[in-house]
Amino acid sequence: MKVLYANIEDVMREAAARWTLLAYFLLSTVFILIFASAINLDIVDGALAGAKLFGKDVTMPADHSISIEKLVLGFESGFSVVLYFLCTFLAIFATAHLVPRMQEKGTIDLYLSRPVSRIKLLLSRYVAGLILAGSNVVYLLGSIWLIVMWKTHVVHPRFFVASAVILLVIATLLAFAFLVGVVTSSTAVSIMTTYGLFFFALMLVGHDRIAAAVSKEWQAWLINTMYWILPKTAELGQAVIAFVSGEQAPERLASVLTPAPFLTTAAFGLVCLALASWCFQRKEF
Repeated sequence: MKVLYANIEDVMREAAARWTLLAYFLLSTVFILIFASAINLDIVDGALAGAKLFGKDVTMPADHSISIEKLVLGFESGFSVVLYFLCTFLAIFATAHLVPRMQEKGTIDLYLSRPVSRIKLLLSRYVAGLILAGSNVVYLLGSIWLIVMWKTHVVHPRFFVASAVILLVIATLLAFAFLVGVVTSSTAVSIMTTYGLFFFALMLVGHDRIAAAVSKEWQAWLINTMYWILPKTAELGQAVIAFVSGEQAPERLASVLTPAPFLTTAAFGLVCLALASWCFQRKEF
């Protein structure tokens, strides 16, 4: 536990000293302020009678007002997707440097001089990165939830389910970034490859159509294999909508509410973390 606490302290101090921590939460705060100032609602007897979005009037139905419950569900479902991308991108950008900077000459010598195994050192730094990323996820989602509750007086705790899904994606991508960081010792490569993995996995949601379009059987097999191996970033993004809305998922979302996307994504992260630990254990400095 002392190793974990020491690494958490080191990560936070390093993030503060390099302005990463300030920039991380400043960008999140800017997004929160834009959201808070962009939406103005006129609520009468529990229904939406008028609204302004970014200073422009939103046309309301002539015969009846919109239920505030449906409005909140729509807001939270839509913004949960925005937060899914925003939290993931900020987390990778803020934490992908943790391994490459640790492996810099002089820094790694100091870490390895401590009576701590390399695996414990790497895993404790991984947990510290998750805590840094998780704190921003809670800050962003919690602030948006409070703003919606303040403006509408409607409380939907399901909105926080999105944070669990987002943290799963961040944990998986961070494990991959750690693996790349151990192998390359490059922050830029870690960031680029992790973002590339995220978008490539998004495209693989249509693996059936892609496999049907290729001319070779081995190519179709390769595409389907990659789909099942790589994290399901598209399905988990859709799962965020389904969980936050709390309504029965339509047929196109039914597949993402099965355990498979979550289990295969978590398995990918565990394998990457295990490989990163093995490589770091055997690496010469």
